[in-house]
Amino acid sequence: MRQAAPRQLPVCLPPVADELLSSWISRHAAFYAVPPLFMLRHCLPEASSLRAADIHLTGAQIHHLSKMLATKLAAVRRMTFTNVMQSSRRLIATRPLQFCANCMSCRKDPRAILRSQLLGWRITCPSCGDPLRDNGGHELPSRFLRYRNAALRGERLLDDEAERGFRTWTSPTDIARLLLMRRIPRPLRHEELWRFRVLGAIVPGFDDIVAAEREKLPTPACPIIPLHLRPGLLAGVAIVERAGPEMLRMLRDHTMGDNRIRFSNLADRITAQNCQLQAPSQMQLI
Repeated sequence: MRQAAPRQLPVCLPPVADELLSSWISRHAAFYAVPPLFMLRHCLPEASSLRAADIHLTGAQIHHLSKMLATKLAAVRRMTFTNVMQSSRRLIATRPLQFCANCMSCRKDPRAILRSQLLGWRITCPSCGDPLRDNGGHELPSRFLRYRNAALRGERLLDDEAERGFRTWTSPTDIARLLLMRRIPRPLRHEELWRFRVLGAIVPGFDDIVAAEREKLPTPACPIIPLHLRPGLLAGVAIVERAGPEMLRMLRDHTMGDNRIRFSNLADRITAQNCQLQAPSQMQLI
């Protein structure tokens, strides 16, 4: 006999605004007293993990989930990261990094995890605009207050790329990766060379703050930095984006060895993409 297809859940919990799909599934699992992965596979038997459901669902799977959970298709899609640009997904954390105290105080279910809690480019809440707090619950004062306007612009650039697929002359995510590469300070200082990043060449004091706080910065492959340091990186992204490709050539001079090769390869790809974008517009002017 053929196995009967799973039926719509008898009780479907309403999602919280901006809730993450895996969070919503987990709250259903708690309601029905089953493991979260069991609940997910009841709805999608082929699902491999909750993380994969947040990022890699197909249109057919989203449609099936919307039927199983009696929710509009667009609402389920908004809970996922499926529409996030591939280049931006390296900025999506695997666990909550931050939260908005204002929005959390308004939640009916504090267990819910929001999409914005995993976004490594955010410093403000996308729902209400309030500053985010770190995952420990503390509102850490940023040391980059004079770069606030540039940081907010960098946040918008990264958000436009990730959520809407919009770029100017390059990918802001690629700029962030370049800025987190190691640099050689001038004059040369032999102590603690690990802490000098390209970002420090355009945001003075960044390297000293990292050294004072003994922060271990991530690699360019996963450029998610602590919330209180994030305004510095976002400001750097905005500065480079406004200056244009010429600044990449200047920043290249701050690197050496294998790191210079990696910087050059990524910077050359960015420059080539910029030339491809300019070519059609120049043809229209002829």
